[in-house]
Amino acid sequence: MGKVYFIGAGPGDPELITVKGQRIILEAGLVLYAGSLVPKAVIASASENARVENSASMSLEETNKLMVEHAGKGEIVARVHTGDPALYGAVQEQARLLKQAEIEYEIIPGVTSACAAAAASSSSFTVPGGTQTLIITRMEGRTPVPEDESLQKLAAHNSAMAIYLSAGNPSGIQEQLLAGGMAKDTPVVLGYRIGWPEEKSVETTLENLAEAAQENDFNRQTIFMILPGKGADSESLLYDAGFSHMFRDGGKQ
Repeated sequence: MGKVYFIGAGPGDPELITVKGQRIILEAGLVLYAGSLVPKAVIASASENARVENSASMSLEETNKLMVEHAGKGEIVARVHTGDPALYGAVQEQARLLKQAEIEYEIIPGVTSACAAAAASSSSFTVPGGTQTLIITRMEGRTPVPEDESLQKLAAHNSAMAIYLSAGNPSGIQEQLLAGGMAKDTPVVLGYRIGWPEEKSVETTLENLAEAAQENDFNRQTIFMILPGKGADSESLLYDAGFSHMFRDGGKQ
């Protein structure tokens, strides 16, 4: 029997896929990728003898049939997803069907868009001496969100947040976070199409979040980074966190 690998391809930049993920794509007999979110450049290293299929228009049953067919022939299958498979993906449903078919599988992590967006905008979710918590969440839409995880309730922590899959309702994000007690001047970074050639980062504040999204026409593939620690006095924070010895000792750790 072959094996199925669920590969996190990262946010779009073909150089942000892991070395292991790229190797599996090269060795695979079947490369099945989500073409609406994963650019072809990510799977360009596939063997010329491999079967490469875009799963964008396929059902769960169709993709499973392909994976079982090729793994059953002893081949490696590369199932390529955007970002990291553990976040807002559909790996569990696919894995359950593979278990039923007694097909072995493995998950290879990828760079999630929150990390890529922070890097693209030179931002940090955590700050020495400040917030040490990052909340990854989304607005309720077609997919329900538990009541205790509403943005309004999460805002009470005043920690950093990365809000996914919510570009269709920036006003709702703004309203709920303000209702939860977050300050109007809380720094916010909007990351649009991060990892793609047209990527763009826009800095604003919570009270102007919805306006910034509208002005830039960010109505899809946008991650909202709520950064209460951004703009703090970095030098004093370094000393407060006990890093001053690094400067006294010439940078030795």
